[in-house]
Amino acid sequence: MTKIRDIAKRAGASIATVSRVVNGSGYVSAEMRARIESAIAELGYTPNAGARMMRSGSSRMVGVLLPALDVHFFGILAHVVEQALFRQGYHAMICSTAESPEHEAAYVAALLSQQVDGVILASVTADSVAVDRLRAADIPIVAMDRALPGLPTVSADHHQGGRLMARHLIALGHRKIAVTGAPGHSAPVQERVAGITAELAEAGLAPLAIRLAADHGFDACRALAADLLTDLAPSALIGTSDMAAIGALHAAAERGLSIPRDLSVIGFDDLPAARYTLPPLTTVAQPIRAIGEAAVHRLVARMRGQPLPPPPDLPLTLMERGTTAPPP
Repeated sequence: MTKIRDIAKRAGASIATVSRVVNGSGYVSAEMRARIESAIAELGYTPNAGARMMRSGSSRMVGVLLPALDVHFFGILAHVVEQALFRQGYHAMICSTAESPEHEAAYVAALLSQQVDGVILASVTADSVAVDRLRAADIPIVAMDRALPGLPTVSADHHQGGRLMARHLIALGHRKIAVTGAPGHSAPVQERVAGITAELAEAGLAPLAIRLAADHGFDACRALAADLLTDLAPSALIGTSDMAAIGALHAAAERGLSIPRDLSVIGFDDLPAARYTLPPLTTVAQPIRAIGEAAVHRLVARMRGQPLPPPPDLPLTLMERGTTAPPP
């Protein structure tokens, strides 16, 4: 059976340094950490979690609760958070709550039974009973993407993102602007819609329509946009996410509309797919990877009893591409 001294010999490190990497305690240079992690992988070393927890009082496990993993935005976040936690000596237990309070509660119960050291979550609702259970158990929590009262949060400014989308279209000369998106109960979606409405109001305008649905899958977003385009004739359509905007592009194509000649479309997120639509999607980019890294950084500080780092700077950027133009 592989032991820490075997890893130390393979990596050319001291036993104490290997122990710091395995237990996630103390400073180890990035180069040395990489050598030790490579040796751990090559030798197939698996630490005894039970023994380690008795020694340190820590499980080295962190719960990561996300609303969905089949939505690319959350898939990227899950990957970034897992990798950042691993570099800090923690293992992620990634849970998909399916936008369901019941699923969230079940996963929180499971995380408590596993004695996780902390939790990063994008909660289904702001008044979650499951989150109250974590607080009662004195588990360090960081909210990600969606704010939770009284907890440190890492999130882009969704209200400002909504304003940026509307402002871009207004500057192009659009006045008949509609909105589609999902899921309608999502706090970020609601904040983006509020930002859109506020920016339009300042220009003396109102949304031609706001259509929100429960399902944020591609087919549901396409159908939502198709229904809107059947009923109305906007000159521009705002998708509250890139998924909603890409669905709108397909719905417009099915109706024989030319983008952006007949209809301008803008999204939010700047997912990788946004660059590969035809034409490429104009969108407001949020720094997805920076959000995940900052959430881990803040949670690790809380778990280790260190001062909470200051709120990160998470700028939004308008990515003007080929799906928006002045109205005909």
